Amino acid sequence: MKQINLEGIHVITSIRFQKCIFRRLGRSLALSVLTLVVAALSATCAIADEPPRPNVVILFADDLGYGDLGCYGATGYETPHLDQLAADGMPFTDFYVSAAGCSPSRVSLLTGCYPLRAGGGGGSAYSQSGLSPDEITLAEVLRDAGYRTACFGKWHLGWSPDMLPTGQGFDQYFGLPYSIDMWPFHPQRPDTYPDLPLMRDTEVVALNSDPRLLTRQYTEEAVKFIRQNRQSRFFLYLPYSLPHVPLFASKKFQDTTERGLYGDVISEIDWSAGQIVAALKSAGIHQKTLVIFSSDNGPWLSYGTHGGSAGPLREGKGTTFEGGMREPGIMCWPGKIPAGSVCSEVAATIDLLPTIAKLAGTRPPTDRIIDGKDIWPLMSGQPGAKSPHEAYCYYGGRDLQAIRSGRWKLHFPHAYRSQDLTNIPTDGTPVEYVFPRIGQSLFDLENDIGETTNVADEHPEVVKRLTKLADEFREDLGDGATNHPGKNIRPPGRR
Repeated sequence: MKQINLEGIHVITSIRFQKCIFRRLGRSLALSVLTLVVAALSATCAIADEPPRPNVVILFADDLGYGDLGCYGATGYETPHLDQLAADGMPFTDFYVSAAGCSPSRVSLLTGCYPLRAGGGGGSAYSQSGLSPDEITLAEVLRDAGYRTACFGKWHLGWSPDMLPTGQGFDQYFGLPYSIDMWPFHPQRPDTYPDLPLMRDTEVVALNSDPRLLTRQYTEEAVKFIRQNRQSRFFLYLPYSLPHVPLFASKKFQDTTERGLYGDVISEIDWSAGQIVAALKSAGIHQKTLVIFSSDNGPWLSYGTHGGSAGPLREGKGTTFEGGMREPGIMCWPGKIPAGSVCSEVAATIDLLPTIAKLAGTRPPTDRIIDGKDIWPLMSGQPGAKSPHEAYCYYGGRDLQAIRSGRWKLHFPHAYRSQDLTNIPTDGTPVEYVFPRIGQSLFDLENDIGETTNVADEHPEVVKRLTKLADEFREDLGDGATNHPGKNIRPPGRR
């Protein structure tokens, strides 16, 4: 179609054709006709260049680290399905979440905003706050564009009916309203939590159900949804409850890896991803579907062998070092995202809403600030495409703790949680945290991915530029460390 349209434009703009039109219609009317026809054909060409509206599948693990997949360097187990997804699409090397904790990270994924912009987080067993019903989620954007929507898995954004998935744009929900460890069998705080509900839509269908079955149950629900909606456009969000502790694997995957229970759990998640792709292929819609895999934050290192790996990155969950917020990011859409490609530009989960909205033929909300940017030029492998982010910020709670621009990352003075890695627990009981402190430090992430060498003294102009960018974030989003309230933040939802 594109070739035919271009040939049509070439014919219309040829001298012989113009003269013929001018003789028959007169110059003024002929020019008007030519302008309209060329505009129409150009628009057709533009439409032909735009990818068709895809189905969207987001697979979102819980506490999976940067180094926990084979294609990102994992050892001790295999992840063949996710590795194949990466080979068929594009893994990102510098893909970020917006927070190093479960709830605020999910706020960003679904709203396209930094957590503070959209109310922060909340949503645990006794929390009275969560994602405000006034926020506009990716599910709502796509549902308004004619998509069927479903969430199967861990929610963690509020558990009152208007904050649950069916109150936030999803047609269907099945899963846990918060984390898998928020139940009366917690090894350290058994009296802290009530019974853990398994829910369908807004109804509790079981209490303290067998957690070994969760990954399989989520997968079965997802496959059923794909089959039922193969003739429609759909958005499937599958936020796994694992590998967040406590770890559980179904019988088929128990004791199957050298890495132990953690490897078994990752193998089952990999199997699940394979089942999703197989269902898309069986339904004949694999080529029409964008599949994304990532995780909410880095590994929970204090749990030793029951936690994951950040690979070459420093620290893990709960910190604003790279190990806490840089995640695997795999994008696959056969024929649209170039297979075998890799992207090393900065991109993030906040970018998914505006990018997917555009691909779906709609756009993000225009009545509020959205922090995410369109990263389709990166995903589609356009020559010379660069990150749309001049700077990306790292918040620990309400404190702006670091900022990245290009290769440079500047930490501001702050304490952070760490652990004695010479004493690795093997039974799922965590070691106690220690709280060292880092001063103002500049790292060159291109040459020092592990954030080991402070080069602030060698690059004072970089420190000055990043500090200025950070001041703009402080004015906009606030900063508890410097007592900035933030001018453009919205409140959370309240029960």
